[in-house]
Parts: sequence; C-alpha cells; structure tokens
Amino acid sequence: MLTGALTYKIVSHLSFLMPWLLFAMLLVTFCKLSPKQIKLYPAHIWLLLIQFVGSLLIYFAFLPFNHIVAQGAMMCVLAPTATAAAVITGMLGGDIAFLATFTLLSSIGVAIEVPILFPLINPQADIPFLSSFFYIGKHVAIILILPLLIAWFLRYFAPKIQQKIVSFHLLAFYLWSTCLILVTGSTINFIVSQENPNYWVEISLGFISLVFCVFQFWIGRKIGRHYGDAVSSGQGLGQKNTMLSIWMIQTYLNPIASIGSAGYILWQNFINSYQLWMYNHNRGAWKHE
Repeated sequence: MLTGALTYKIVSHLSFLMPWLLFAMLLVTFCKLSPKQIKLYPAHIWLLLIQFVGSLLIYFAFLPFNHIVAQGAMMCVLAPTATAAAVITGMLGGDIAFLATFTLLSSIGVAIEVPILFPLINPQADIPFLSSFFYIGKHVAIILILPLLIAWFLRYFAPKIQQKIVSFHLLAFYLWSTCLILVTGSTINFIVSQENPNYWVEISLGFISLVFCVFQFWIGRKIGRHYGDAVSSGQGLGQKNTMLSIWMIQTYLNPIASIGSAGYILWQNFINSYQLWMYNHNRGAWKHE
C-alpha cells in the first residue's frame, strides 16, 4: 500500500492490468479447489444472506444521506470473499474446504447480482438497462467464472499444468501484492486529482469501512461458533476481495466510493494480524472462541 501511494503517478497508468491480475489470482485459487470439495453447509446460507441481502439494506439505509457513501458502504458487504482468505483460514486452524466453497459461492453470486444491481443504482443516461446488464455481466463473468471453468478443465484434461500452477505456493501472494500496489496508486491518484474534494464523504467512507469490517468478522465468527468453526465463517464473511471491489467501483460506480474498500484493506489486515497473534498464543483455542 505504501509503495502504491508513493508511486501513484506511475502505477495509476498501469490500472489496465487489474482485470488480468484478478483473473490470475482466481485461477490459482480455483486450481486448488476440487469439485469434490464443493459442499453446501448451513452456515453458508446465513453468510450469503448477509452478503447479498445485507448489502442492499445498507445501500438503501445510507442512500438518503449520500449516494456515494451508500455505494461505498454497500460494497464493503457485497464484495466477495478474498482469494487469500483460505490461506489465513488454514493458518488459524479453520476448514479450508468450507472457506474455498464459500469463496466460490460468494464470487458466483456477485457475478450474477452486480450486472443487475449496478445499472439500477448508477444508470447511464445514454446506455439502456439491458445493454448495461450484458456489458457488466460479460466483464464480471470473465473475471469470476472463467477462471473456475479453466481450472477444472486443467484438472481433468491437463493435470500436469494444474499441478504446476498449484506448486507455485507464493504466486497468489505476489499477484495480490501487485494488485494492492495498483489499486492503492489508482485510488490515491483519483483522490489528489479531484477538483472539488468532499473530505466529509471520504472520512465517512473510511470510518464506515472500519465499522463494517469489524462487524462482519464478528457476526461471521458468531454464526460459525454455532456450527463449531468460528474461524472459517469469520474469514468467509469478513475477509473481502477488496481488489475486485475497487475495480468494480472505479469501473461502474462513483470512483470516490472506492475509498471505502481501500480503507477496508487496512482494517482487515489489522484484524488478521491480531487473529494470528491470538492464535499463536492460544494454539487452537482461538478456533472456537
């Protein structure tokens, strides 16, 4: 994040690489996921309801105050589970298969809802709804759905290639780091280039992202505790694919709203660091607390 902020004038010109990097991150993640691991758990239903229904309720709750804040708050909840969440879940002793399945369900749900929702909340005067729907749907599906299809194709028809991708354990981390640099640079560049910045909106987005980040980790763990695994549900709901969220906001909504998702990156990494510290001190007890 610091690298992106310091080099924003340079990296902001590389933002066109974001979709490709997101695609690659998801491909690496889905290559590790076998179709046999796909199993729906009761906790998945509750988490999906919070993500999709809760995000809509939040949008309409904030809309009377400010439409940009409403968009940013909505995306803090609507954003799919981070591809790196499975890694943190494993480090905390959670169920990686549970989390991988939820990541898939969460991503597919976003790919379906976003093309319907975005043209309604941010209509373009010269673009009909159906045109917007198919345009957004095509691009989001390419990033979210196509990597899954390719990963499973490789698993069954080119297993050597699939295993080679899986063997690069740090590949997803480096892709994620590069994405983080690009989205931070693009966000900083947008903020400093504003002609009439609204600092009230930007501060509000930063604070709201903190509130929803803490709340989602908390409610996710509370739901998971009921089913015997607080970690997996907490990470599934709380750790968001903010890279994808920022890209979607800057592409299809008001770019200022991406400040909320940018702030979420900071807060969720603080929480993850705290959880890892707690787990190392309690050696497993943290999983059920």
